[in-house]
Amino acid sequence: MKLNPGQAVEYKKRHDEIWPELEQLLKDNGVSDYSIFLDEETNILFAVQKQDGKGSQDLGSTEIVKKWWAYMADIMETNPDNSPKSKPLTEVFHLD
Repeated sequence: MKLNPGQAVEYKKRHDEIWPELEQLLKDNGVSDYSIFLDEETNILFAVQKQDGKGSQDLGSTEIVKKWWAYMADIMETNPDNSPKSKPLTEVFHLD
């Protein structure tokens, strides 16, 4: 995912104040240990989450996720449906 320039503080603020109903939806669908990292030079966001069910991007048909995407659309690159532009990455190393 990618932030628009100058939006790092606002992005963090919005996530610090994540809506309780969105947090519960994620947990209810098996998302845990969820972190988002920012490369401040490129504005690239990198998300990592454990999934025991659906991942956060798989919940886009729910009203609360659609509302969150619309809320975030002004500060990051999005698709026409307001979902964040993202692409899956290939895991090249893992250590338990």
